[in-house]
Amino acid sequence: MSDFFEIERLVEDLAKIYSTACATSWYKVNNISKPTIAEFRNKVIEFMKHFEYTLSTFPQNNESEKFKKYAISLLNKEMEKVQKGENKEVEKRYKYFVEYI
Repeated sequence: MSDFFEIERLVEDLAKIYSTACATSWYKVNNISKPTIAEFRNKVIEFMKHFEYTLSTFPQNNESEKFKKYAISLLNKEMEKVQKGENKEVEKRYKYFVEYI
């Protein structure tokens, strides 16, 4: 497997940087200030899944298919962590959102 350090870092930080910001903004524009933790996690995961579209724009060739398969496996692992409450950044962002907004 090629060195995909950059994509590994991106997927690890996807929930922290992109998806929690989108989720909290989504709740704010919908005037929902107290979603449950399960609802918040699911919304974060929904935004994480948007990365699948980005991967779909890569060319259709053998190396690209290996890359996409690897990236999707990383993404699935990170989404599972979010679902189980094992992503500390998502949990921290949820707590801040419901306590201070």
